Amino acid sequence: MGGRGITLGLRAGTQLSGAQALPKEHGWHRRVLTLAFPIVLANLTQPILGAVDTAVAGHLGSAADLGGVALGGLFFNFVFWGFGFLRMGTTGLVAQAYGAHDHAALRANVVRALLLAFAIGAAILLIQSPLIHYALDAIGGSAEVQRNAVAYCRARIGSAPFALANYVVLGYLLGTQRVRIALASQIFINVTNIVAVFAYVYGFGWGIGGIGAATATADALGFVFGAAVLWHTRPRGLEPLKLRTVLEPAALKRLVVLNRDIFLRTMCLLGSFGWFAHLGAKQGDAILAANALLLNFQTFMAYGLDGFAHAAEALVGAAIGARDRHAFRQAVRINLFWAAMGALGFSAVYWLCGSWIIDRLTDQDVVRAAAARFLPWAALSPLVSVWGFLLDGVFIGATRTRELMRAMAISLAVFLLASWALVGPLGNHGLWIALLVFMAARGATLTPMLPRISGAIDGPLSTQPR
Repeated sequence: MGGRGITLGLRAGTQLSGAQALPKEHGWHRRVLTLAFPIVLANLTQPILGAVDTAVAGHLGSAADLGGVALGGLFFNFVFWGFGFLRMGTTGLVAQAYGAHDHAALRANVVRALLLAFAIGAAILLIQSPLIHYALDAIGGSAEVQRNAVAYCRARIGSAPFALANYVVLGYLLGTQRVRIALASQIFINVTNIVAVFAYVYGFGWGIGGIGAATATADALGFVFGAAVLWHTRPRGLEPLKLRTVLEPAALKRLVVLNRDIFLRTMCLLGSFGWFAHLGAKQGDAILAANALLLNFQTFMAYGLDGFAHAAEALVGAAIGARDRHAFRQAVRINLFWAAMGALGFSAVYWLCGSWIIDRLTDQDVVRAAAARFLPWAALSPLVSVWGFLLDGVFIGATRTRELMRAMAISLAVFLLASWALVGPLGNHGLWIALLVFMAARGATLTPMLPRISGAIDGPLSTQPR
């Protein structure tokens, strides 16, 4: 899969060169697809797992079972995805070190991120009881839904340090363009999860708690796999890493600034989906469950299209590390083209097969009927969302995180205003329209800031806008 200037799976100890780190002029479409396709496959294993969890919960007996998993999943979106900067920041920093051929900086960035991941994971474990209680109470839902969500969360949260460390491993693999290994890692984690969920729920009879425990098992075993990958692909021939290098003030400051901005950006994103779930829960368990089903469509699409965003992160970061403005522009243009083609494909599938998919995810007629009413909005979402997804990847690869955070904050404000204006008169239709307005705002707010990145490539690198 390598060759012609792009390396997708360097062997341990291989030295990076400019030809390996960045694609050349010829064959950009092929190179982007060669890099993006394994990432798309790796990403799509995530929503497949979510769909399996939804399907298992959807056949346990009541809408409250499905609602409990939906609320529990939303909780972990906040707790784990809230620290998604561990993946995104690692990808950007590693990709730039990769493009600049700086092996020592690459290693140090990964070690810093791993230490941070384990520290955050340990803190989550210390405060897990109040964290679960207050977060679920804030989201809402019936008493039965809340009980099921608590059972799911308590069974899953023990793997927090491993789940967060897995983000760092994935960020490293994407930043160094080892996409085939990234694909293998994600497949391993998710196949383990699927096997465990059937064993725990149907074999051991653990119910909703079994679904959470299966994910915890997969996270722990996934880190064992990831640790082996890190050791096998570590840069060779370097001096032993010293503590003062890991704790270098300038590097720590850059990491903190990057992570702070991405964290705030992610909180705005998750806050929007939390508000979406809250407004759906106020309309009853059936609407909550229907929205949860349709968000599987959104999640599946997002993970698929994020493959091109991840490819953009790696290629943009490498281009900036090598100070190659032409490579940057090609990475943006070609990834945007193929992401748009992917969005058209997702919309077509949802329009044509959406009802069939809904029927596979639940056997509860009331939930099926509710989901079918709002399906057109989920089918339209890929065409609206793709621009923001791709530009997220560009700004992360460029480590222009402050602009990313500001754009997301503006988009959240737009979403809140739209939901306030539309949900009252239009109900759940208004809620979905507001969500699409939010997705459109993400792309619209980032587009005017894109030329700043290209214009700054020939100057000194910075994590902040000039």
